[in-house]
Amino acid sequence: MTAPSDVFSEVADRLLGIEAEMRRIQVWASEPPSDDALASTQPFCIDTLAFTEWLQFVFLVRMKIIVEQGHGLPDVSGIAPMAEEYFRARPEPGEGLVRELEAIDRLISGS
Repeated sequence: MTAPSDVFSEVADRLLGIEAEMRRIQVWASEPPSDDALASTQPFCIDTLAFTEWLQFVFLVRMKIIVEQGHGLPDVSGIAPMAEEYFRARPEPGEGLVRELEAIDRLISGS
């Protein structure tokens, strides 16, 4: 069984990997979306944000807070399939980002 601090460390490493990959494929935004766009109640803020915006400004921000403050991780994660679907219709190569998200999904879901 992996110690909780080890899992937090691994999650933190993966969060950095997600950011690095987003920068590498040039989907990292320099400006945040509006407060109204971030206030969406839809899953992944699908009605107000692109998937990569949600990933950067909602998921990464929340996960960094969880890791830094030692809060409990979510019980499950299934972000990689959403990324696969998003990048299917995009010109950016999303395979590296999908792999990072698959690793996060496995860590969070404990598999």
